[in-house]
Amino acid sequence: MTSDTILASGKRTLNEAADAVARISDRLNDGFVRAAQTVLACDGRVVVTGMGKSGLIGRKIAATLASTGTPALFLHPAEALHGDLGMIAAKHDIALALSYSGETDELRAILPALKRRATALIAVTGNRESSLARAADVVVDVSVPKEACPHNLAPTTSTTAMIALGDALAIAVMEARNFSKGDYALLHPAGSLGRRLLLCVGDVMRTGDSLAVIGEAATLADALFAITKAGAGAACVTDDRGKLSGILTDGDVRRFFLQAGDGALKRLVADAMSRGPRVTSPERLAVEALDQFENESVRPGDLPVVSEDGRPVGMLMLKDLVRAGIVLPDGDTM
Repeated sequence: MTSDTILASGKRTLNEAADAVARISDRLNDGFVRAAQTVLACDGRVVVTGMGKSGLIGRKIAATLASTGTPALFLHPAEALHGDLGMIAAKHDIALALSYSGETDELRAILPALKRRATALIAVTGNRESSLARAADVVVDVSVPKEACPHNLAPTTSTTAMIALGDALAIAVMEARNFSKGDYALLHPAGSLGRRLLLCVGDVMRTGDSLAVIGEAATLADALFAITKAGAGAACVTDDRGKLSGILTDGDVRRFFLQAGDGALKRLVADAMSRGPRVTSPERLAVEALDQFENESVRPGDLPVVSEDGRPVGMLMLKDLVRAGIVLPDGDTM
């Protein structure tokens, strides 16, 4: 087979799949609306089931529903015949059954039990006259003219249509629920969006032994020791009440050495510190703290974190936000 023949085959398959999805879009009708309304009215879970390729698609649909605000799980039809039907909470859950032919043996075998236990049965099928369609309360038609397989046997175009229909249903329900970015983040705390919308400064700031705090009356030698011990680049400076009065960076110390010369280490922190630094709070979103790093005319290397009464409780560095996934190493936010 030549490269041109391979490319032609790939393009034909993709074009046929795109055409099939477009045809289903044109055919969407009251069945799709009723399916979405049934899911929205469900006060339990959507139990998705299907065998073979339809089962693989069912797992994806269940996962998409669950991640967009609709509690859902996948039930394997064969396992359902041996006790897993107990996963369906009678009078609360609904069933979403997938079968292009509508005559899958394992699915047909559990239809009576599904009808008894689920409050409603939605069928996604390519055969409106099938056993599955006749048993269902709602039918969504995903029939396609033919498979992309040259023998019209391997599920290809039909599976593409089915997974696209599942996505359409999940998104329609998601939008009807007014499911927001914040809601999505709560269900995806490890994803980039979740981190940006959920992580607070207090989750990523340096504390304990990694936080250098020194009084104004301490010497620069003491300050250097505290900064080095903490493995930090700066120290929070406090007044006699323990409240933040400034910040002392290792750069401040070096510049002061150049000015003061011999005996600089014995001078006081108050002589070299920077007063009135930009600060943040533990409750602030980490992505908001990132704006403080990026939008200053002179970008700070360290950002003191203070409590409500102005006491230092942590230190935030840009590399901490990189490590937390709030900003990428090249400086681009996600």
